[in-house]
Amino acid sequence: MLALSRKTGESIVIGPDIEFTVLEIKGDQVKLGINAPKSVPIYRKEIYVQIQEANKEAANAGTNPDALSKLF
Repeated sequence: MLALSRKTGESIVIGPDIEFTVLEIKGDQVKLGINAPKSVPIYRKEIYVQIQEANKEAANAGTNPDALSKLF
C-alpha cells in the first residue's frame, strides 16, 4: 500500500484521468473530491463489498438445482 500525505486543496492523480482532492479535514474525517470519467464506477468500500457478496450469492443460486426448479 502506498501512503501519501496531503493537505486541504492538494490532490493525488491516478492515471491520466482520475484525480482525488482533499476538500476538508475535520477531526478524524477527511472529505475527498473525486474527478473521474463517468465510465469509472466509484463506491464506498462497504457498499462495494455488499455488491460483490450479492453477485456471489446470485452466481451460486444458479448452480443450485432446487433454486432452478423454483424458477420454473
